[in-house]
Amino acid sequence: MERTLVLIKPDAVQRGLIGQIISRFEQRGLKLVAMKFIQMDEALAARHYAVHQGKPFYPGLIAFITSGPVVAMVWEGKNAVATVRATMGVTRPWDATPGTIRGDFGLTMGRNLVHGSDSVENAAIEVALFFDDGEFVNWQRETERWIDDGE
Repeated sequence: MERTLVLIKPDAVQRGLIGQIISRFEQRGLKLVAMKFIQMDEALAARHYAVHQGKPFYPGLIAFITSGPVVAMVWEGKNAVATVRATMGVTRPWDATPGTIRGDFGLTMGRNLVHGSDSVENAAIEVALFFDDGEFVNWQRETERWIDDGE
């Protein structure tokens, strides 16, 4: 089973889209194993977006992600990283397929509603930035046999 980080960004929180976004991942069959509602500070934002440091858009990115609360979540499932990314849609909302989160709700690249880890390796790093080991809930979903065929 893979685990991946998802952040519901300040624009989605402010627009009241938290429930609809969570619902999309649940409907795909992913299992929520950790969640918190936080106000990201600049230090955490800088660690999270370290790969973009020095780029022209970096200051705006940090200002945006710290401008309001975010919902940090860890989703678990087979191919969780790829499933989350497909459910979110591509970064540029105008290129995102209808039916994806960004395709249905996004208009601009700077306000693209969600973040999802881009690889299994980065997911492990990002999850560790936001969650300690003791914050995961390991639970058995009774519908699992209807979601996972065991292959």
